[in-house]
Amino acid sequence: MATVTKTWKLFIGGAFPRTESGRTIKAVADGTVHHLCKASRKDFRDAVEAARAAQHKWASSTAYLRGQILYRLAEMLEARRGEFVEAIRATSRITPRKAKAEVDASIEHVVSFAGWTDKIAIVLGSQNPVAGPFYTFTGIEATGVVGVLAPDESPLLGALALACPALAAGNAIVLVASERHPIPALVLSEALATSDVPGGVCNILTGEHAELVPQLALHRDMDAIVAAVKGKHAAALKAGAAENMKRVTIVDPASDFTESRWRSPVAFRGVTEAKTIWMPSMA
Repeated sequence: MATVTKTWKLFIGGAFPRTESGRTIKAVADGTVHHLCKASRKDFRDAVEAARAAQHKWASSTAYLRGQILYRLAEMLEARRGEFVEAIRATSRITPRKAKAEVDASIEHVVSFAGWTDKIAIVLGSQNPVAGPFYTFTGIEATGVVGVLAPDESPLLGALALACPALAAGNAIVLVASERHPIPALVLSEALATSDVPGGVCNILTGEHAELVPQLALHRDMDAIVAAVKGKHAAALKAGAAENMKRVTIVDPASDFTESRWRSPVAFRGVTEAKTIWMPSMA
């Protein structure tokens, strides 16, 4: 019987297009060579446009609805638990026990941020003391379109640790998968496609970081970046942000994403904005 090797595509706007460039990259899983799309500049631009088109409606939906949708995503991850374990184990060459632990932590992470959606405003917002006949209130809003660069270590958990705060807050994202171990992110794209997450809210690209990092840094319709990178890629993102004033958060790619701080209010830095309203007091 012939073995049919999986054909992996990009995930843009809720659909699975092939790269417009026709280029592929190779990933080896258990001795089998997989050909993945090598995203181009145009693919990246298409993903940003899809995210921008979807972001306002996503941010305008109720916090309760976003929480329910993220919880549904956790259900889809749970349904594909075995596939995620196999993808992590086969591509990153870790033990089945460690792969299972990463998948379990990833599912718990999504559930955690499903619960955060209706708590962001009260935890991060405030009524501020002011000297004068005024009330001031600080509310929390989504930043907009966020670029997420996943680490090579913990390719699934690391991607979700950076993506979930942005999604919970009402942002739309363009997720660039781990370069060395991209297949877990592609399995995630299939879970997203069968979840209730609206098309365009989460877009996933595979490709070479050396080619995609400059696009992240310089694209003017991207409002923020959260990237697990170091060295020249971190420097390139910071330099690009200086040109168009986007927010850039650099994360150590070797971080332990199971630590509680990745599920704390700190996780929302860089993907939320505080807006303060002044109102005259009637007294």
